[in-house]
Amino acid sequence: MAETKADLIKQAKELGLEHLTTKNTMAEMRDAIKAAAPKKHDKEALPAEEHTAKVAKSGKRSEKAIKETEEKLEKAEQKAEKPAEKKAAPKVVRTRLERAGKKLREASKLVEKDKEYSAKDAVELAIKTSPVKFDATVELHIRLGVDPKQADQNVRDNLTLPAGTGKTIRIAVLAEADDAAAAKKAGADIAGADDLLKEIEKGIINFDTLIATPAMMAKLGKYARVLGPKGLMPNPKSGTVTPDVKKAVEQAKAGRVEYRVDSTGIVHLGVGKVSFGSDKLMQNIQAVFASVKGNKPASIKGLYVKSITMSTTMGPGIKVAANEL
Repeated sequence: MAETKADLIKQAKELGLEHLTTKNTMAEMRDAIKAAAPKKHDKEALPAEEHTAKVAKSGKRSEKAIKETEEKLEKAEQKAEKPAEKKAAPKVVRTRLERAGKKLREASKLVEKDKEYSAKDAVELAIKTSPVKFDATVELHIRLGVDPKQADQNVRDNLTLPAGTGKTIRIAVLAEADDAAAAKKAGADIAGADDLLKEIEKGIINFDTLIATPAMMAKLGKYARVLGPKGLMPNPKSGTVTPDVKKAVEQAKAGRVEYRVDSTGIVHLGVGKVSFGSDKLMQNIQAVFASVKGNKPASIKGLYVKSITMSTTMGPGIKVAANEL
């Protein structure tokens, strides 16, 4: 049986489509009825009146416009049903000391954070706060008001610590037969010429300090890329290039150390072991202070020593009064 316009108007009224009249074409009526009719798979379809009211808000009658309106309404409902997401709690940033081990935290409690100690008090406190079981090294970190980029402000020196370093140093001497024999007698661990160069060429480095005679430096030049990065290249300023190899070996064994200001203007130097006790450590510290003070560049007009910090291996830092130097 053919469907008439009257049948379509009746169906429209049942679905609440009161705006449809005989003025609308049958195609328009069928589209509106099809869009307004509940879908078979939608178990929770809205009542016809409510659905029509929501769709009618779009103010458009085309099938495309009605479909877009339905999609927007569906998305809005889904968004409203989603539970509010919990904001992640802000991360608590712990200080470096709070992240440190238990022993260091306990040792740090004995050091007053903003207090500047005298050198003697700092030494005694450093010994007391050493948190390790082995014989730790006592270190000095001296911040100078220099510009290391300027050649005349590149503070550098070597000295023999009165009480020694407490370290066993392996010394190699690059010299001809007579000088090599004298070096061996003075306590060098390795001494030789071509045989020592062959070991260096192979990458065999069994020494902590290398001393050479001026005559042997020409042969040693091509190994600068191997020795330089390790800090082992002999240098006249550090006393490791000398014709008197016997004296150089004796000084190295006695506790000769070299220091040089780094790129940030700080001198880092070990001045002995905790086992030395405060008296021997003070002797070494005073010798270092005298050397640094004696090497003050003439071009420095302002503050030369900005700060001094003392510490032991893996121990807390202790501020030392700058006027001590």
